[in-house]
Amino acid sequence: MKTKIHILIFILGVLIFSKIGHAQDDDLGNNEDAFQESFYEALKQKGIQNYDRAVEALLTCIELDNSIPVLYFELGKNYVKLKNFGEAENTLKKAVSKAPENEWFLDELYNFYASQNDYDKALKTVKQLVKYHPDYKEDLASIYVKTKKYNDALEVLDEMDKDYGVSISRDRLRNRIYNITGRKKDQIKNLETRVEKNPDKESNYLALIYRYSENNNEKKAFETAKELLKIKPNSNLVHLALYKFYLQNKATEKAIESMKIVVKSPEIKPDAKLKVLSDFVKFVKDNPEYEADLVEATTLVGNTSNSKTLMELGQYYLTKDDKVKALEYFESALKLEPNNFAVLKNIMLLYIDLEKYNDAEAMSSKTLEKYPSQPLLYLINGVALNALNKPKDALEPLETGLDYIIEDTKMEADYYKQLSKAYTLLNNTAKAKTYSDKASQIQSAN
Repeated sequence: MKTKIHILIFILGVLIFSKIGHAQDDDLGNNEDAFQESFYEALKQKGIQNYDRAVEALLTCIELDNSIPVLYFELGKNYVKLKNFGEAENTLKKAVSKAPENEWFLDELYNFYASQNDYDKALKTVKQLVKYHPDYKEDLASIYVKTKKYNDALEVLDEMDKDYGVSISRDRLRNRIYNITGRKKDQIKNLETRVEKNPDKESNYLALIYRYSENNNEKKAFETAKELLKIKPNSNLVHLALYKFYLQNKATEKAIESMKIVVKSPEIKPDAKLKVLSDFVKFVKDNPEYEADLVEATTLVGNTSNSKTLMELGQYYLTKDDKVKALEYFESALKLEPNNFAVLKNIMLLYIDLEKYNDAEAMSSKTLEKYPSQPLLYLINGVALNALNKPKDALEPLETGLDYIIEDTKMEADYYKQLSKAYTLLNNTAKAKTYSDKASQIQSAN
């Protein structure tokens, strides 16, 4: 809704002119003093959020002079604060009736109706406001949508697009209408018209490509993408669509070229780059001869400051069993998100796999301070301490962590194995066998 700034000078100006109109009254002095005192009392009480006292003061003003529209305007706003919505509507309507051309009053009444979800009355009011500011036309379209008058909404949006050009907010509303009504053909036709009228505007092509793809018209989407590349040969964004079409059409070299343009482009968001890279990872799994190109692409993306991208790369290298490289990416992601438990967990498990036991022990001990109820952390801590030949120290986290396990028999068995190992290192063969037997029982049961 249009933002309204209420200016105190405006209120005082109305009052001054009103008092000038009473200049011939013999009791002017007394009335003026009482009126002025009550009015300023109303402003003061409203300022300190004593809305009931502000209402009392305004009602006193109205008793002294009920011809001043702004008094009803202020009274209505105070009633809204007191959630006395019936009186709020009545007084705001009275303000409008006394000054029907006053934009501020109409705007306040419109905001009131909208806040109460009374869209029929809001519609009637916003239609009056449209003549003051074209901004209200977008509100009008929005209210039409809420009252399910979709054709009227689209008509208003078309008028605004014609007069002022397209905008993101209006397109969002337009797309919402198309989705609600299922008018996909109209949506595409609108975009095709935009491309025809503005053949140099990249965003129109990109929107059309997206909608073609959404409607499974891959052929037209591909044709539109190639047309955009002819018109804008330096476009980076078009390659977000082209790489996929090239892959589908087995134009692998072109797909790789498009992919590299995407991952190098500073104007493409990291999430979009990650999606492209993820698709290419899947492709390389079936076509390993292109792994060198993927490695080059991951190197380009590896300089990113996006933790999700770095985590995805870490997961990729895990699937390739390159744990050293995976650890590098997870550690880079941790620098960006030091409290991300999933990243911490992956790093600590890799420390264990790579026999970096001192690092595993230090990180798990530190992380336990933040997450004291995570059984995996106690297990990692115990494993690291056993590996460092500190079985006595390992017993404490292993015995403590057991209490936090909830319906995870595999982890429980791992705990018993580590407890058995600790007691073996301590030459306590009886307890070592007890825990070893417990682990075996769980494994045989599963």
